[in-house]
Amino acid sequence: MTPADKIYVAGHRGLAGSAVCRELHRLGFHNVVTRTRMELDLLDSKAVDLFLQSERPSHVFVAAAKVGGIWANHTQPASFLWENLQIQNNLIHGAWKAGVGKLLFMGSSCIYPKLAPQPLREEYLLTGPLEPTNEWYAVAKIAGIKMCQAYRRQHGCDFISAMPTNLYGPNDNYDPQGSHVLPALIRKFHEAKVSRSSEVVCWGSGSPLREFLYSDDLASALVFLMQNYSGEDFINVGSGSEITIHDLASLVRDVVGYDGPIVWDSSKPDGTPRKLMDSSRLFAMGWQPRTPLREGIVRAYADFVSRN
Repeated sequence: MTPADKIYVAGHRGLAGSAVCRELHRLGFHNVVTRTRMELDLLDSKAVDLFLQSERPSHVFVAAAKVGGIWANHTQPASFLWENLQIQNNLIHGAWKAGVGKLLFMGSSCIYPKLAPQPLREEYLLTGPLEPTNEWYAVAKIAGIKMCQAYRRQHGCDFISAMPTNLYGPNDNYDPQGSHVLPALIRKFHEAKVSRSSEVVCWGSGSPLREFLYSDDLASALVFLMQNYSGEDFINVGSGSEITIHDLASLVRDVVGYDGPIVWDSSKPDGTPRKLMDSSRLFAMGWQPRTPLREGIVRAYADFVSRN
């Protein structure tokens, strides 16, 4: 990948896609192509084909997806399955037809079985049942991995996949019904501070362990893989450290500046008990994350305040 290459970033307004665009521009890649949802409907296969064959990008980052937390996945299973399958099928198949030189498909750590050994290694894929609260999204992402592998085997395409851990950062989704745990906590504690609420109620027991990666660190990893990796196996992208949801909530409360108590509603689901990814393959290639969790939350909160 050279500065002269035309690079298409699908999902450039989202958390991961916007970070990829920032990283590419930081590194001097200025021929970056993007389209808004109004300009290009990724659910429309004919529109995607026409766009890719017209623009002829040499590299494609697939960061576009329908995403959300436990509640969104629970209430919209058909949408999560169909839309994600449609988006990635259109982009991957269209990239092959348009002769794209290299494509990186971004998945999610939810592809792993609910009770897989920890930390999660790439070879644990499809070794057990998925977590029921997000299985629809997970099935779609697994299909994306397999599609890249299939096109590599049948057509010789240099299509690779990367599986990030839980992400957060600028341009995150803070919608109360659709956000993931960290942005949801940022919004919850901010609103409690503004309204002077006497307490904040959080879902579950607080005991699950989660790993978090700042979005700009993910972007540096994805660009690194695009430049340095061409294998069939997907690659985990994580920070290598974990924290309980209980401690995460306390950390977010401190960053936001809310001084009330936290009440845990154990009648609500916890989700997967623990989810730490083994990113040793990526680390061995020479990449490392650079943003400590507290520093990243400070930046993410500043982004939230600036847009609300």
